[in-house]
Amino acid sequence: MASGEGFLTDEQREVLKIASQNAETPLPSPRLSSSPKSPTSLLSDHQLKDPAGGKAPTCGVGVRHVRRSHSGKFVRVKKEVDGAGGKGTWGKLLDSDRESHIDRKDPNYDSGEEPYQLVGSTISDPLDEYKKAVVSIIEEYFSTGDVELAASDLKDLNSSEFHPYFIKRLVSIAMDRHDKEKEMASVLLSSLYADVISPNQIRDGFVMLLDAADDLAVDILDAVNILALFVARAVVDEILPPAFLTRAKKTLPESSKGYQVLQTAEKSYLSAPHHALLMLKLLKEAAEEGLISSSQMVKGFARLAESLDDLALDIPSAKTLFQSIVPKAISEGWLDASFTKSSCEDGEGQSEDKRLRRYKEEVVTIIHEYFLSDDIPELIRSLEDLGLPEFNPIFLKKLITLALDRKNREKEMASVLLSALHIEIFSTEDIVNGFVMLLESAEDTALDILDASTELALFLARAVIDDVLAPLNLDEIASKLSPNCSGSETIRMARSLITARHAGERLLRCWGGGTGWAVEDAKDKIMKLLEEYESGGVVAEACQCIRDLGMPFFNHEVVKKALVMAMEKKNDRMLDLLQVCFDEGLITINQMSKGFTRVKDGLDDLALDIPNAKDKFSFYMEYAQKKGWLLPSFGSSAMEAPPIATAS
Repeated sequence: MASGEGFLTDEQREVLKIASQNAETPLPSPRLSSSPKSPTSLLSDHQLKDPAGGKAPTCGVGVRHVRRSHSGKFVRVKKEVDGAGGKGTWGKLLDSDRESHIDRKDPNYDSGEEPYQLVGSTISDPLDEYKKAVVSIIEEYFSTGDVELAASDLKDLNSSEFHPYFIKRLVSIAMDRHDKEKEMASVLLSSLYADVISPNQIRDGFVMLLDAADDLAVDILDAVNILALFVARAVVDEILPPAFLTRAKKTLPESSKGYQVLQTAEKSYLSAPHHALLMLKLLKEAAEEGLISSSQMVKGFARLAESLDDLALDIPSAKTLFQSIVPKAISEGWLDASFTKSSCEDGEGQSEDKRLRRYKEEVVTIIHEYFLSDDIPELIRSLEDLGLPEFNPIFLKKLITLALDRKNREKEMASVLLSALHIEIFSTEDIVNGFVMLLESAEDTALDILDASTELALFLARAVIDDVLAPLNLDEIASKLSPNCSGSETIRMARSLITARHAGERLLRCWGGGTGWAVEDAKDKIMKLLEEYESGGVVAEACQCIRDLGMPFFNHEVVKKALVMAMEKKNDRMLDLLQVCFDEGLITINQMSKGFTRVKDGLDDLALDIPNAKDKFSFYMEYAQKKGWLLPSFGSSAMEAPPIATAS
């Protein structure tokens, strides 16, 4: 027989045919399958019987939805639409016959089972964030007046590229406030200049203000005049160059409010005649209200008369203008008439020598150039070219006086320069006399610089830390001053700074750190390069390392440490290095002399560790004189030399 179909009746064959067709067709929807006589229900109405042995035929029968009951009957299992079984079945793998619901009160509740929800967010613009932040900084500054806090908060934003927007926002907010806030805004700009905000950013900020002048005029009726005052004040405070007005005009339409601002600033506030009449009216009112006494007014005019020669370097017509102001002040009653007589007598009695006048003119230029270039060797060459060492104390006074009225950068540069000058061309006596001159005029200096006494004390203390002055030199300076003068108080302040805990570290950073630490770092590098050379290094490499230090004014330290190391190691190889340095012009006779002098000054201490230190020094000194490193006169002035020792 070909198949089991030969044992089936015609009726059974018909049922089998229908069942086979049903197994190959999709399951109908519940609505359709609920009809009274759907094709799939036929299996429950017709049993499949096996006449031979009661076994159901298996060939060709679709049994996917057919199950045999305990009675032996084949039944059609109801198939749910979503794939779950019917009655008596396990159901589908994940039974979800009802809507899933998370109960937050359930002890097993897990927030992680909550459905995720995508939330849209916008990308923030750094400039917008910066603008919002600076408004808070400005408002807090207007409330507290704390310049340092405002500067610190601005730095903390770490968005220096947006600082021009700060300038614009600060001035535009101040323009709509009282005069107090306007003044505070100008003071803050001057304080932030260079340290926090660069000159170019200041310029760009004011350019933005000029571009926005038309819009500002809509809300602030007197915007042109107020903004012109801000521009003029910035020029007077030297945070904007005078050339800014001319350059900015070229970029603005003549019909714009910004152009009118520049014209107003130039003609109304920065022109010389108007500026003078502003100033004279202020002095007159201050005298009438008793804010400035008669003696103070006379003293101020006297100090101005003494500095006319210096002023004439920058203002050629200074003397002529001063001579025109004095009669006007006397005629209006706010300057005592006795000033004319006393000033003439003083002028005749204190007529300065032409050489001294020329020297003052030259050194002011030299100092200004140094503050720009930071070139110490060039400054030293310029002073040597002047050939007036007797005026060295005057140079020191000029240097520190100019630095006092500048930022910490220039103060630090002045302290470092003093160290270099003391090594190269200034004697300790020059330094002492220069500080005496400074302290004698401290009261006058304080009229222009409020914290002059504190700053001078820092200069004195720093000079001691840098070995420019010895602590005993402070007593020498004090002995030349009046006991109750402000200079004596400055000396006492300097002593307290020196004796304070961690004084060296603090005073090296008194101007904000920087070059003071560079000197200490140079000493360490010199020691390392000498140790490397002593252990078998090459002379050429050692010389190059000295050049790479970039501190030629400090080469005396190379001489000092090389001599001490030669004594300690009992190795005269260091003399070979000094010979090459001298031959190549790397170390001068003057630097050699300074280095040898430093070793001589410390011989007593060296003798504690090196018993024959004095003998060795005498040998090195004679050797240097024979080689031309030292002048023949050095020995007699340096020390009473003991008997010459051999170079063992």
